[in-house]
Amino acid sequence: MTSTTSDHPTTDRRMMLSSPLVLLAVVVVVLAVLLALPLTVPIGPQYWDLFIYFDAANRIFDGQFPSVDFFAPVGPLGYWLFALLIEIFPRAQPLFLVQWSLLVVTAPLMALILLDVDRRSRSVALALLVPFLIFSILPVNIEEYSHFPSVDGYGIYNRQTVHLLYVLTAALALVRGKKTLLMVVAVCALALFLGKITGFVAAMILCLFAFAVGRLALSVAFGAALVFLAGLGALEALTGVVSAYVRDILALVFLNEGELLPRFVQAASIHFGVFASGCLLVLALLLMRPQRPASPASPPPSAFVRVQTFLDGDACWLAVVLFAALFFETQNTGGQAFIFIWPVLLVVLIHATRFHGRGLVVIFSLVAATVLPTTVDILHRSARAFIGQIKYEKLANQHLKTLGAVNQRSEFMAHARTMLDVYQRFPQTYQYIADQGELPGFTLYTDPDFQITWLMAVDQAVDAILGYEADHAVRFETIMNLNFVNPFPWLLDRHAPRLVAIGADPYRAVPPPSDAVLAEVARTDLVLYPKCPITGANIALRTIYQAGLEGHQRVALSPCWDGYIRTGLRSADRPAGDTAPVQ
Repeated sequence: MTSTTSDHPTTDRRMMLSSPLVLLAVVVVVLAVLLALPLTVPIGPQYWDLFIYFDAANRIFDGQFPSVDFFAPVGPLGYWLFALLIEIFPRAQPLFLVQWSLLVVTAPLMALILLDVDRRSRSVALALLVPFLIFSILPVNIEEYSHFPSVDGYGIYNRQTVHLLYVLTAALALVRGKKTLLMVVAVCALALFLGKITGFVAAMILCLFAFAVGRLALSVAFGAALVFLAGLGALEALTGVVSAYVRDILALVFLNEGELLPRFVQAASIHFGVFASGCLLVLALLLMRPQRPASPASPPPSAFVRVQTFLDGDACWLAVVLFAALFFETQNTGGQAFIFIWPVLLVVLIHATRFHGRGLVVIFSLVAATVLPTTVDILHRSARAFIGQIKYEKLANQHLKTLGAVNQRSEFMAHARTMLDVYQRFPQTYQYIADQGELPGFTLYTDPDFQITWLMAVDQAVDAILGYEADHAVRFETIMNLNFVNPFPWLLDRHAPRLVAIGADPYRAVPPPSDAVLAEVARTDLVLYPKCPITGANIALRTIYQAGLEGHQRVALSPCWDGYIRTGLRSADRPAGDTAPVQ
């Protein structure tokens, strides 16, 4: 029998173009092209969190390993990915580079999931992929700390963690192939462990539940555990990172002790709209669970089977994923909370045909109330930021490299320049405020103009350091900053001291220094102390490392910066009175 085939190539092309795998590949290529371009973004609250990655990358290029050679607030994976990609895309806007770096891990895993799901339903595969791409691409959090259009350089660890949890949940909820499921679970578990440990705990909650209800077969669970442990074992044997990372985790636990229950309440209140809607959906699924008529030819199922069937239902799956998401949010102050419940909600929608009339309306309404606010908010804030920056002023600088690839409203830039002048002219005011245990503004670090002022001050510091080196015939090979971040080794192509913590929040992420740490500080050529503005956190860092500064002389590099210079580097022709004793 002969059939006409003239339309087949067109149909095949349409099918190929609508393929989720093709869409994923095209997006990845487009993002790679964007990373090759010198783009700017509107600077937003706590943007300086981003610069931790430069400190880490610089140390990695020096041969240092996270946790082994320096204390880090999270695992090494994000820093390794950033260091890898910044070698490939040295001109990339750093927030885009960090945000998209995890696609090195998640995109291949998502491709495996899509390949499995697409065999059964292209629409379901696309419904999984599109939200994943939205959340992976846009560097915007759910929490909003500024009313002005901007992107979020903070909460990066949290965003990347929930992206991995999204991939894991999608696999547990929708993948049928055992080999695919094994690979995705194993790699996600390894990446989450090496990313942020609370994300790994959330993943274990999901995996244990999937195993309990029979969704994760014993052979798959055992194989994934073997791959996970083999990966950690190999990494430990080669670098020693795993045991050092575990020690860092324990140190952070002791630094951040507190009751867990209030954190659950806080997380639920912050994300009340999504969490409450999700809980109502769980209740609706339980109350409206359709009764399936028993087959007269089949014996009644055992109690164990009945319990397992109930637990494997949509209501229990949603409840467990909501709990895992809420647990993860108890340890966070920014990110894309609860986005990984979408794969389970997608399953709920697939099963919604079992309901009719008002029941169907209730299910669809609660699913929409659970998922739409987050998605719409992120899309809305991103659109405002990227469209609004068309008229924004780019930050002028000489020494910031890609750290200065930011812009903001002209009014913010003018205010930042004014405040930088105020900080320099009236240091006593800010010293007094710091002595009272206060900040100049209660939300100082979340103000975009402070982030701009800080970058302006860093640009001045680099200029002052280069000028001092030229005037005194010295070179500072190792540089440390008594501040939250230390971008100076990266900006000056120098080195950071070993063992010293990155992301140096003295109240949450800097353990008491050991003798070895203080010895490294003592060997550091230049230790910077920022004064624009003087803050309690910088004073606290100076106090923490005070014993390591005893062999340094304090020099006024500029009105905004003092430098503690290692005594052996002092030049004999420095004018008298140019130094002050260590304080």
